[in-house]
Amino acid sequence: MKHVQVIQTSKYSDKKWDHKQPLMLDKKFSNKGNNDITVDPAKEYQEWLGFGGAFTEAAAYTLSQISPDNRQDVINAYFNKPEGLGYNLGRTHIHSCDFALENYTYVDENDTSLKSFSIGREYKYVIPLIKEAANKANKELTLLASPWSPPAWMKTNNEMNHGGKLKEEYRQTWANYFVKYIEEMESAGIPIWGVTVQNEPEATQVWDSCLYTAEEERDFIKDYLGPTFSKNGLADKKIIILDHNRDIMVERATTVLSDPEASKYIWGTGNHWYVSEEFENLSKVHEAFPDKHLIFTEGCIEGGVKLGAWDTGERYARNIIGDMNNWLEGFIDWNLVLNEQGGPNHVGNYCDAPVIADTKNDQVHFKYYYIGHFSKYIEPGAKRIDVNSTLESVSVTAFKNPNGEVVIVILNEKDEEHHTVLNFENGQTDITVPKRSITTCIIKS
Repeated sequence: MKHVQVIQTSKYSDKKWDHKQPLMLDKKFSNKGNNDITVDPAKEYQEWLGFGGAFTEAAAYTLSQISPDNRQDVINAYFNKPEGLGYNLGRTHIHSCDFALENYTYVDENDTSLKSFSIGREYKYVIPLIKEAANKANKELTLLASPWSPPAWMKTNNEMNHGGKLKEEYRQTWANYFVKYIEEMESAGIPIWGVTVQNEPEATQVWDSCLYTAEEERDFIKDYLGPTFSKNGLADKKIIILDHNRDIMVERATTVLSDPEASKYIWGTGNHWYVSEEFENLSKVHEAFPDKHLIFTEGCIEGGVKLGAWDTGERYARNIIGDMNNWLEGFIDWNLVLNEQGGPNHVGNYCDAPVIADTKNDQVHFKYYYIGHFSKYIEPGAKRIDVNSTLESVSVTAFKNPNGEVVIVILNEKDEEHHTVLNFENGQTDITVPKRSITTCIIKS
């Protein structure tokens, strides 16, 4: 007889990641009804890469503004396992983004040869943080790097902010810039797993931004970025398209991935959660291009810090489950930590983060508990397995870890408690799902 470990976090309980009394999977004693969750570990889907967050200059700077002990507590909370979230993925920006202290690049103006190229600025805040995180995780992190804008002189609007496009005559120079960045980061001891072509290529933002149509992104990869990586011994680096919202992903992926000369260089498609929760769009892309991959590359709570808000955690869980159940393979949150204002951000685009550091009072607020219900228990290499729920208004996903244990996550966003029956192989057990809660169930092999 198998045991079911139950971990719960509820809006109406002060306990987080609360380990309940284990349940027993007894021989089935009733027919399935209207409140059942049925898990089939024999039916497998995608393999899971892991969870992570973004090493922005804003996050790294914020951690430099609090006490060493508090800084270590934050790094431990994210990257230690089993004490923390167990992050193994990360994202960082190729020179500045909005969550940097200012616009900056790695080269002198009009240096088409890139002789002046230097990531020296990143040694102050970002690189030390990545190294500390990897040390705490006790393994090499899988790092994704994204540009928000080429240098101003490479663009049609002659500035890094407010959109604009990459000038045609600088497409090769910009591809070379990617190579220089990867080479210098790796020389600094920071391996780069992959890159996205452009953060949010369909948005003209007041901060660092650059526009690409789907055809322009396709052609840049096919004619410049892909061949340049190959020529420089970087063919193993993953190239990810879109890096933008779900509502536009089907059209863009279709245009880019339908071209075999571009597609051969592309690992997969990255999505953000803003604007749309059309989770089914991930499945549409997967069904059209099943040999390609899907990864979540950014999501945050907009509009500044929201201490005490419960729906922010629910948004994380709802989006994670929605994407997981539609072939997502990895989840990378936005800023790991922000200050009490939701910055710093050089254009005032303040946001929330799962960890907020009050730099004025040297206090840290941890709000990452819903993420932990996934990341602490679903291991890299896990396979998503089939789960069916007849329980209305409750979201469920399930994974089988490499060691054979099964992890089921149940999200209840309603102010109504549910009593459900969990069916697993030849056994079942009753589980209570509290109102406004998230529950992780673990069945050992």
